[in-house]
Amino acid sequence: MENKQKPDFLFESINYKILLIGLGVIALGFILMSGGGSDDPKVFSDAIFDFRRIRLAPTVVLIGFGITIYSIFKKSK
Repeated sequence: MENKQKPDFLFESINYKILLIGLGVIALGFILMSGGGSDDPKVFSDAIFDFRRIRLAPTVVLIGFGITIYSIFKKSK
């Protein structure tokens, strides 16, 4: 008879869930950062300097990094 051992994971399942949420928030930040370019490369567009791309998106990315760091350091019971 084989004695099967349960695989030992580095983190608990809640850590992985928080990590996936953090990665989703980071992806959302990069999606918010995209766009704003002009269709014609010879025409400059001021849309790249709006609030969403300069303030909101980097803040969302940093919050996502904070969530992922929290998921790594969260102690298991």
